[in-house]
Amino acid sequence: MSTSPGIRRAAPAPGAHTARTAPRRRAVVLALAAGATAAAVVLTGQTGATAAVQGSLPASTQFYRDPTSQVVKWVAANPNDSRTPVISKRIASQPQGIWFANYRPDTITSDVRAITSAAASAGQVPVLVAYMIPNRDCGGASAGGAPDLAAYDAWVTKFAAGLGSGRSVVVLEPDSIALTTCLSSSDLAGRYASLSRAGAAIHAAAPNAKVYYDAGHSAWNSASEQANRLRSAGAVTNGDGFFSNVSNFNTTGNEVAFAKNVLSALGNPPTMHAVIDTSRNGNGPAGSQWCDPSGRKIGNYPTAATNDTAIDAFLWVKPPGEADGCAAAAGQFAPDIAYQLAVNAADPVGQPSTPPSSQPPTSQPPTSQPPASQPPTSQPPTGTASCAITYKANSWTGGFTADVTVKNTGSAALSGWTLKWTYPGDQRITSAWNATVTQSGTAVTATDLGYNGALAAGGSTSFGFQGTFVASNAAPTAYTLNGATCTTA
Repeated sequence: MSTSPGIRRAAPAPGAHTARTAPRRRAVVLALAAGATAAAVVLTGQTGATAAVQGSLPASTQFYRDPTSQVVKWVAANPNDSRTPVISKRIASQPQGIWFANYRPDTITSDVRAITSAAASAGQVPVLVAYMIPNRDCGGASAGGAPDLAAYDAWVTKFAAGLGSGRSVVVLEPDSIALTTCLSSSDLAGRYASLSRAGAAIHAAAPNAKVYYDAGHSAWNSASEQANRLRSAGAVTNGDGFFSNVSNFNTTGNEVAFAKNVLSALGNPPTMHAVIDTSRNGNGPAGSQWCDPSGRKIGNYPTAATNDTAIDAFLWVKPPGEADGCAAAAGQFAPDIAYQLAVNAADPVGQPSTPPSSQPPTSQPPTSQPPASQPPTSQPPTGTASCAITYKANSWTGGFTADVTVKNTGSAALSGWTLKWTYPGDQRITSAWNATVTQSGTAVTATDLGYNGALAAGGSTSFGFQGTFVASNAAPTAYTLNGATCTTA
């Protein structure tokens, strides 16, 4: 699995979600009229045949909470951190989008099936984010994707094969329709055709999947322009609706009004509705700042009970706390960001409030470090290392992903690890999962994330990353773990 790129994204289970960056947006936030009041039509009774005809999600839908998400792992690894109670109750407790953003065509079917099977067993509906379109994010912080459209078509077919017969929500390719400025007219036509085929392939393999296409957000393209793009990409014929505000901060009211304007521009197709990402929009946008702005707050908790027949659900597509790429690497869980988003929010309905006495003052949320009395989230490495490294890269023209397995071949356990290597070529790492990865020139350092820092004798752990190159993508030949030289497999 992958994490959401700044993408969840994404440090989740191998192959699935990557928390991504916020989509590129106009430098000046457009002023919009206040959102329309939600229609007072209750969806609770809308089940069975009626819901199927309308394409809506029943109001009683329970979305899947991934027990391997980055925030869940961080909470489990940091029970004594003063931020943990708030983050646990208001973020880790909630279902969030599971991102498939790392190009692993050989395992994508099993990666998806692992999520859908677990969700079906729990009687819940997973929200799966397919994020693999070529030239995604126009080369920005979440650059990457499949090497070409033919490879993408094959990947989507394999993605769809893992969905199964149960209900699921597929958020199809954030940015892919709203952000096209880097594409030629022929490239754009090819992308639209491929997205149309993707919706058809998903419905053919998984008739109970709901597929939502990219509508950007209310401060980006106009409703009429976005409707024309959605129509060109096959959203009306092969989709169940569209999504807006993914990784963004626009208020729910503005997004609801925008969604209804888009639906009107499309002719109000009876089977099309919208879902809105409310993961970070509780305080609205921070002017033109989109990359990890301060002072934001979680919005509506995930639910299909929207009381609005045009809006199928409020979802947390971008997992709150996963960075956009400025405060931390794109898709990496940052507890400071999560705490800021959650500390001034209300508790989810049905959960008791958390006493604030153990929390830092709300006017001074912690910065990059936990309070001095608390242990750091990643412990300093201890123990003498003896190690073996497996490095597997999957390359295409100008880009690659790599999976690295670190094995402790010594007789003593390690409580924390730092792996270093030097690239022989011109590779540049753009995002990572299951480790903090930094690069200076050709020298790379990868450090555990706390929850995966303990390595028993004979134990192993894996992490991965995505990168670019120009001339050479030769694999490294020498590694050190906690200062000791490793063998390579």
